[in-house]
Amino acid sequence: MGKDRKDSPAGSGKPASGKVDDRQARKAAALRENLRKRKAQQRGREEKPD
Repeated sequence: MGKDRKDSPAGSGKPASGKVDDRQARKAAALRENLRKRKAQQRGREEKPD
């Protein structure tokens, strides 16, 4: 979903090497994890505001 939207001129279509692909995959995973944490934080704040 977000992977298609992300613009990456360096690895557009076919990656030069597996290393590039791996790095992008890790980056995407980190972004998803970050987003999930932020959403969880917001939800926690909404449920019990300090």
